[in-house]
Amino acid sequence: MAITKKRKALPKKKTTAKKTASRKAGTPPSSNGKKAVFVPTKLKLLRPVPSDIEIAQAGKLKPILQVAAELGIRENELELYGPYKAKVKLEILDRLAKRPNGKYIDVTAITPTPLGEGKSTTMVGLSQALGAHLGKRVFTCIRQPSQGPTFGIKGGAAGGGYSQVVPMEDFNLHLTGDIHAITAAHNLCAAALDTRMFHESNQDDEKLFNALCPLDKKGSRRFSPSMLRRLKKLGIEKTDPNDLTPEERSRFARLDIDPNGIAWRRVMDTNDRFLREVMVGLGKEEAGHEHRSGFDITVASEIMAILALTTSLSDMRDRLGHMVVATDKRGQSITAEDLGVAGALTVLMKDAIKPNLMQTLEGTPAFVHAGPFANIAHGNSSIIADKIALKLADYVVTESGFGADIGMEKFFDIKCRYSGLIPQVVVLVATVRALKMHGGGPKVVAGKPLAPEYTDENLDLLRAGLGNLQHHIRNAKRFGVNVVVAVNSFATDTPAELEMIRQAAIEAGAEDAAVCTHWMDGGKGAVALAEAVIKAAEKPTNFQFLYPLEVSIKEKIETICKEIYGADGVDYLPEAEAKIELYNKLGFDKLPMCMAKTHLSLSHDPALKGVPKGYRVPIRDIRASVGAGFLYPLLGEMRTMPGLPTRPVFYDVDLDLETGKVVGLF
Repeated sequence: MAITKKRKALPKKKTTAKKTASRKAGTPPSSNGKKAVFVPTKLKLLRPVPSDIEIAQAGKLKPILQVAAELGIRENELELYGPYKAKVKLEILDRLAKRPNGKYIDVTAITPTPLGEGKSTTMVGLSQALGAHLGKRVFTCIRQPSQGPTFGIKGGAAGGGYSQVVPMEDFNLHLTGDIHAITAAHNLCAAALDTRMFHESNQDDEKLFNALCPLDKKGSRRFSPSMLRRLKKLGIEKTDPNDLTPEERSRFARLDIDPNGIAWRRVMDTNDRFLREVMVGLGKEEAGHEHRSGFDITVASEIMAILALTTSLSDMRDRLGHMVVATDKRGQSITAEDLGVAGALTVLMKDAIKPNLMQTLEGTPAFVHAGPFANIAHGNSSIIADKIALKLADYVVTESGFGADIGMEKFFDIKCRYSGLIPQVVVLVATVRALKMHGGGPKVVAGKPLAPEYTDENLDLLRAGLGNLQHHIRNAKRFGVNVVVAVNSFATDTPAELEMIRQAAIEAGAEDAAVCTHWMDGGKGAVALAEAVIKAAEKPTNFQFLYPLEVSIKEKIETICKEIYGADGVDYLPEAEAKIELYNKLGFDKLPMCMAKTHLSLSHDPALKGVPKGYRVPIRDIRASVGAGFLYPLLGEMRTMPGLPTRPVFYDVDLDLETGKVVGLF
C-alpha cells in the first residue's frame, strides 16, 4: 500500500493503462543499467484494410537498439544490419543461463486450404495482444520465408494485415543472408563430392595421399583438423602423416564412392521445375563421369534443418560433419567430414547460426531464424532462437508449419526431443472456409474467387467438416499439451458459424476457443485468445513423445500414420524396403521420423479431405538426414523442388524508382 501511495505522489506524465501494465509485468535492465520499459507501437487502423505492404510501410518502427534494450539485450550482444534488424550473439545464453524459462506456446492449424488459414498472422496477433495489450513480456519466434513461395504463388510469411513482422520487405527478401549461406554451403559440399570422385578415378593411392597431404617447403606433411576427425572414425590413432602404413594411407585417402550411392543434390532458393532432374559432368574434361543429379529448393537442404535443430556452434560443426552424402562400394556411409569439407561449411554458416532480431507492427520483439519446409523437413524455426527468447520473455510464441499432423507432430517428436524444451500450450488455428472445404465444399484454388458456399452462411456444410478440427485437437492432447483454438474470422463469416466452431472445439477437449480479428484489428483483435492462452499455460501438462526412439523404423512410421493421420496401415515400395535395410545396417534406425507428405490432407493424398478413413499410406522412399538427426520417408508423390505457376507473384513485384520502395510484394 505504501508503494502505491508513493507512486501516486510522484509527479509524472499521464500514463496509459497499457504502459502501466507493462511496468507491472516487470522489465529487465537495459545495457546502460536503467530499467528499460516496453513501449507499444500504436496502430492507426484503416478501413478498408490496405494491402500488407502498404500497412507495413506505413508502420512506425522502433530502432532495433530500442527493441533490444526493452528486452535486456546488451548492445555488445548485437550485430547490427541497418537500423531495424540485428543478429544476436550466442554468448547471451551463457549470461542468461540461470534465468528460468518463460511459457512455451506452439501455434499450429487444422488441415489448410491452398490459401492458408492465417497461422503466421495469428501467431503475430497473439504476440501483439500479449505484449502490447496485456502487458506481458512476449517474444515471437518465426521462420524466415523462402524466395520460392515469395515469388511463386503463396507470398510471404511475415503475417498479414495489422499483425505482421516488420520491415516486411526485409523479412521476405534476403534478410541477413542466412538462406544464401545455406545455399553456398550445400553446393560447396556437392562440388566437393563430385570432385573427389573425379580425382580418385585418376590417381592411385600413393598419388592421392600425396595430393591430400603434400610436402611443405620444409619437407613436412600435416593433417588438417577435418582429416584428424576422419582418422579417428577409421580407428587410426596417429597424428603424423609419415607414420601411416601403406594400408592406412589407402584407407584414409580413398573414399571409393559408389556412383549409384550419391545422396547429395544441389540447391537453389527459387522454384525451378526444370532443375528437378539434371545430368552433371557433361564437360569435355569430365567425360566418363556423367551422372544424374538434381536441384532441391534451399529450404529443403539438410543444412537448413541443421540450422533449425542445432544448439550451439560446436554442435552445428558436428552435425555438418555427420551429414551422409553418399555410400561407398562396400555400402558404408560417406560423410561431409570424410570429404574434408565440414569445417569450411561451418565457416560459411558461422553468422547464419545467430538469430535475427526484428519487431511486430505493435513493437513486440520477434526472432526470425531458419526456415525448413514442414512438408519436406520439420517445419519449425530454430531451437537457438527459442532458447534465447525463453530466457528473455514470460511467453514465447512460435509456429510449426502447415497443419498439426505435420508441423506440430514434428515440433514435438523432433524439435522438442532435441531441445529438451517442454511446451505448455498448443494454439490451433481454424477457419470457417477450411472446415467447409472439409465438409465437402467446392475446390479452393489460389488466385480464383471463392465459391458462394464459402461466403454465404452454410451451417450444414460447416458441421460436416468439424471432424477435421476435432481430430487435430485430439492429436495435440495425445502429447499431453493443453489446446486453445483460435477461430481466425473473415468478413463473410457469420456469428452462427463462428459459434458452431467454438462449441465443437470445446466439446473435443480444447481448454477454450476464441474468435479473432487480428488481421483487421491487430493485437486488439486477439486479446480474448491471449487471455485464454494465459489461463491454459497455467494449467498442468503431461508432455510425452508419440514414440520411443528405440522401436524400429517401421514401428515409428506406422505409429505416426495410424495414430496421427488415421490410416489403416502402411505399404512400403521396394526402394523404401531397401533403404530400411541399409539404414538398419548403418545404425540410423534409432533416429526420429520426419514424414514428407502433403499438407492438404490428413492422408498422403491431397484430394482426401475431412478425416479420411479406410486408406493405407504408401512409403515411396526413405532418405537420411543424419546430421540433422532424422530420417524422412516420402509419402506418395512428394517433390523437393516446387514449380512456378502460370502467373507467379513476381509479376507484381517492382521498385518505385522515385522513392526506392518495394511495391506489389503482397
